Amino acid sequence: MSVMSKAKRALALVAASAALFSMAACGSGSSTSDDSAASGAAGGKIEVVASINQWGSVARDLGGDHVEVTNIMTKTNVEAHDYEPTAQDVAKFGSAKVAVVNGADYDPWASKAAGSTKAEVVDAAETAGIEEGDNPHVWFSAKVRTATADAITAAYQKADPDHKDEYADLNKQWHEKEDALESKIKETSAKTKGLPYAATESVAWYLADDLGMKDATPAGYAQASANESEPTAADIKAFQDALKDGKSIKTLVLNTQETNSTTDQIASAAKEGDVPVVELTEQMPKEYDDLLDWMGALVDDFADAAK
Repeated sequence: MSVMSKAKRALALVAASAALFSMAACGSGSSTSDDSAASGAAGGKIEVVASINQWGSVARDLGGDHVEVTNIMTKTNVEAHDYEPTAQDVAKFGSAKVAVVNGADYDPWASKAAGSTKAEVVDAAETAGIEEGDNPHVWFSAKVRTATADAITAAYQKADPDHKDEYADLNKQWHEKEDALESKIKETSAKTKGLPYAATESVAWYLADDLGMKDATPAGYAQASANESEPTAADIKAFQDALKDGKSIKTLVLNTQETNSTTDQIASAAKEGDVPVVELTEQMPKEYDDLLDWMGALVDDFADAAK
């Protein structure tokens, strides 16, 4: 992320905080009934707000008919890192009973907005001990998905104890689907274990790790990417050369949400070296409305690349 992007994000956070404060002040004179305000629900449902749609899909699956889930980010044309929340976005958090954020400084605007309300906040990264400075793309991790799902269920049971058993049943159903995904990951790892791969960005690092793959991204390029700075010409050449020889890197992971002339050069080098490319995005693409289905499709992509 550029210095300008960071500055813009900081201004957006200030604006969001101001909007939330203003909203809270206006709400103090509201005529909303105590019952409605206490329930935080629409039509008897728990109002849930998720910063990104992949966690929103998990929240929906775990709540069933008892929740109304609103996702703030639903498109792949902007990263959550750079997202500038609107006053309307902040207002959605203000009325939520449960808020689900990614954490690890991936969506600080959401963490700040949710933390300033009375909503029960589920921080996905925090549920698995992942902190700011760690890889924030935690929805690719089986460990984090499982921990986050359990935290969401606990939040629902606290907010709506009358349906505690139903939330437990929905949690069990979700775990059965996650278990099936993890079985697929384990089966696929027979092909991918130890397989060297490189990535234009470390977006899918957790999934590749679950598959037992070895990150062979050239050090200079990887460091530049981690620091959100531009790789040097030497870094780019080293990456291209490693791909062209077709030996040290067996799969390229390309984040198509963040492409530029540099990633185009790298993708061309992979083609020249006959290195399979797994294309993916950071946000859940529109053809999927369920995080586990998306992850399952990506596991299939990695399996195909390993053939």
